[in-house]
Amino acid sequence: MSLAGSRYAAGVEYDGSQFHGWQYQCGQSSVQEVVESALSYVADHPIRVIAAGRTDTGVHGIGQVIHFDSAQPRSLRAWLRGTNTRLPTGVTLSWVQPVDLKFHARYSAIARSYRYVLCNRTVRPTYLSPLVTWDYRTFNLTRMRSAAQTLLGRHDFSAYRAASCQAHSPVRELRRLDVQQLDGWIWFDLLADAFLQRMVRNIVGVLLAIGAGEKEVGWAESVLQSRDRTQGGITAPAAGLYLVNAIYPDTYTGIPRMNPCRFW
Repeated sequence: MSLAGSRYAAGVEYDGSQFHGWQYQCGQSSVQEVVESALSYVADHPIRVIAAGRTDTGVHGIGQVIHFDSAQPRSLRAWLRGTNTRLPTGVTLSWVQPVDLKFHARYSAIARSYRYVLCNRTVRPTYLSPLVTWDYRTFNLTRMRSAAQTLLGRHDFSAYRAASCQAHSPVRELRRLDVQQLDGWIWFDLLADAFLQRMVRNIVGVLLAIGAGEKEVGWAESVLQSRDRTQGGITAPAAGLYLVNAIYPDTYTGIPRMNPCRFW
């Protein structure tokens, strides 16, 4: 266990295609494992981290937030630069800030945001293939936007979560669901108080079927009202999904928020 003392928050960026998800898994490479190993080297004692959200295998992060404790007298520069020298390609700490001991990366967060990125053209991408999802179909954005509006608000999202989801309650408040397009790119921005396992990918899967004309616009709401995962569509691939922000009360002024426009 880490030594008692100061608490720090940090931002983590990672290419999820190189890992079996965020959470530590015995015998599998995880983002949590390599981050803890690097921080422990700098601290010279075991460090355990708590994350704002646990992303699945293949899901990326540009605004993951963690916290950890240490009594070692390290400067913020040492935590940041030292940890990054020990991290593998595909993971980096983007910032480190001291926080009070009441701060909790997961439970202090009041919202999270995700972006799902789709390469929409007739041929598959090459160097971007692990970082985006590709689909050659023609999509009607008006249909997808209309369907998206029916999912906004506080609902039971049982039909949009993984069968293996262990959340105690399926009720979530979806505050934003925007669909945008530019040239050969389509992206979905979602903001909620919290997300269920595979909730974003299941929502995107339903909206893509509607946008492609395979389902009616009202299908998104019908799936929601069914509260039955078997009534939903295909889960969208992990490659296009990014955890963009964990959002905290304004009292935590030192925790930056990523602007997704800067990365896509």
